[in-house]
Amino acid sequence: MRKFGKWLGRAFVLVIVGIAAFLTFGPGYVEGQRNTVTAHDPWPVSDDATQLHESLIIGDWHADSLLWNRDLTKRANRGQVDLPRLIEGNVALQMFTAVTKSPKGQNYHSNSAEAPDNITPLVMGQLWPIRTWDSLLERALYQAERLHGFEEDAPEMLKIIRTRTDLDSVLSRRAAGEDVVGGLLGIEGAHPLEGDLANLDILVDAGYRMVALQHFFDNALGGSLHGAGDHGLTEFGRDVVREVAALPLILDLAHSSPQVAREVLEITDIPLVVSHTGLHSACAVKRNYPDDLMRMIAGTGGVIAIGFWADVTCNESPAGVASVISQAIAVLGEDHVSLGSDFDGSVQTGFDVSELAALTHALLAEGLSEGQIRKVMGENMVRVLRARLDG
Repeated sequence: MRKFGKWLGRAFVLVIVGIAAFLTFGPGYVEGQRNTVTAHDPWPVSDDATQLHESLIIGDWHADSLLWNRDLTKRANRGQVDLPRLIEGNVALQMFTAVTKSPKGQNYHSNSAEAPDNITPLVMGQLWPIRTWDSLLERALYQAERLHGFEEDAPEMLKIIRTRTDLDSVLSRRAAGEDVVGGLLGIEGAHPLEGDLANLDILVDAGYRMVALQHFFDNALGGSLHGAGDHGLTEFGRDVVREVAALPLILDLAHSSPQVAREVLEITDIPLVVSHTGLHSACAVKRNYPDDLMRMIAGTGGVIAIGFWADVTCNESPAGVASVISQAIAVLGEDHVSLGSDFDGSVQTGFDVSELAALTHALLAEGLSEGQIRKVMGENMVRVLRARLDG
């Protein structure tokens, strides 16, 4: 009996050690496997590209960095975005998008809303507050809290943008030589509303300024591009769209079904955004809307933000991304193309945010003019933000 007790005690200790090791190293290992950068020699960056890049206002519509337990005020050896690397890449504006639910077996073609959730074990493994374990709203609020915490810890590096005044302050500080990044908050899929329109005010109060309607599954608002069919908006979805349009918020159609996008176009008259995508005529995959639908979205005065991963560009190198941007300008016009990296979104990219000068070099090599590059790299984003944020 004494031997059994010793064995049981040792087994208990091993279990505790195993749990501690998982909680310490497991989440970082998972992220290290999910957010990778293709091995490469240094990308070419000419002197002309360097000089131009340093003069640009650069903005990115989509990064999922808040999902992962990293201190974004510190440079990391994993992932694709943190504040030191944003500053090294000369990024002025970064939209941080909150992921709150992801279906097991996630794919671009068809997902069930009833599939087990991938985010729940990640939330638990990263020891997020218990309130986030079974509430999508609380997961979104916690990610907003994390960004505000980074701002408190490093106000010289991060200023959260809620209004046009905040936007102008960030741009003025940068023009004066400060290395400050303007951070914005967006939700990736409006399921954190948990079916209650009143929760939109809670998200707005937390700092959220961009709302995507769907992610990888059909939800209470309507059909996903990757759901069980090309379903349109529900009545609740229509109510949310009208409320978002009435508030100083940006409406994001990324991951929405084509039918949802068409119905949004019918009931709104605001600039619309597709925050991370490719161009179907350049990379013919389901993830990319047909070009005619993209033209309609661009026609609202909005922007199509080109991603940095091969599933939407068919080539994740700087030259590959630049080629899609060039083709998007030809199809949509130079005023309607932006950057939407999807950094830290469980994608492999050809470069991290610190290497963005390589994209400027590749855009010059594509034959884009300086004016076109300035618009794509950030000026188009600034225009839409100014149009939608209040004073």
